[in-house]
Amino acid sequence: MSASGGTKAIVAALAANLAIAASKFVAFAFSGSSSMLAEGVHSLADSGNQALLLVGGKKAQREATPQHPFGYGRERYIYAFLVSIILFSVGGMFALYEGYEKIKHPHEIEHWYWPVGVLVFAIIAESFSFRTAIKESNVLRGRKSWKEFVRHAKAPELPVVLLEDLGALVGLILALGGVGLALITGDGVWDGIGTICIGVLLVLIAVVLAIETKSLLLGESAGAEETSKIEAAIVDGDVVTRIIHMRTLHLGPEELLVAAKIAVQHDDTATEIATAIDAAEARIREAVPIARVIYLEPDIYSESEAAKGADREATPGGPAAPHDAEH
Repeated sequence: MSASGGTKAIVAALAANLAIAASKFVAFAFSGSSSMLAEGVHSLADSGNQALLLVGGKKAQREATPQHPFGYGRERYIYAFLVSIILFSVGGMFALYEGYEKIKHPHEIEHWYWPVGVLVFAIIAESFSFRTAIKESNVLRGRKSWKEFVRHAKAPELPVVLLEDLGALVGLILALGGVGLALITGDGVWDGIGTICIGVLLVLIAVVLAIETKSLLLGESAGAEETSKIEAAIVDGDVVTRIIHMRTLHLGPEELLVAAKIAVQHDDTATEIATAIDAAEARIREAVPIARVIYLEPDIYSESEAAKGADREATPGGPAAPHDAEH
């Protein structure tokens, strides 16, 4: 997971969140601020989330078995999906409940310097964690926008940590605003409103993460750039004359399955075809190193067969087909 899983970002976020969670609970004990309690639970949930991401990365490294012949790469997707559920149920729903209770039964914040001091400290610590996540993500992001990176990243850890850290920073600002208004006006309702805003923020982030990780769990194809490289690597113009149709599937963030039906000449010998397939597989792995499982089926090109493949790709509810056309 060290290459694209963002282990450094996860560890940085985990260390920051554990320290911040402890300080928030201390501040809540002294001040009675519901925003501090919600933020403390938020940081505790984030710490659990980062621990889950580390566990998922470790489990994904297990060797393939007869029962799981393609390995355990998708463990990382499963644990990332669990993170989104925990963020929603533990962080978001608790904050919404606590905010409602505080609005219903407001009370004045005591020892205001505790929550204010802790929130300032937490903003500084989260900023360092967020900076680390951004730095690690930029290595993989390239020229993509942040929205494109979050939506299309095949390694789930960095988008999860990025959104968690962003949510934590915005949540801290909301908490500081709620506490500040409660202190200025002397009305504890503002503390509850800040807490509800934190809950809504966490729920929205959890929904985005759930949608993206669900897509990864279902199985996504290779990106457009990788697909183009694979297509160029398969055809040699001699024995392999074209691609009849092709499918790609991520078995994990760093493991890609490629299955293609390729056109060969009708008078090629079995030896020539086998040699050409071996050479094509080598070219694919050189062009796209994560393409580790490759199945190439030789066939005589037929327009009707190519059309069938294209039809299957276009049919709603049909088999997933990232690429299926005549070349």
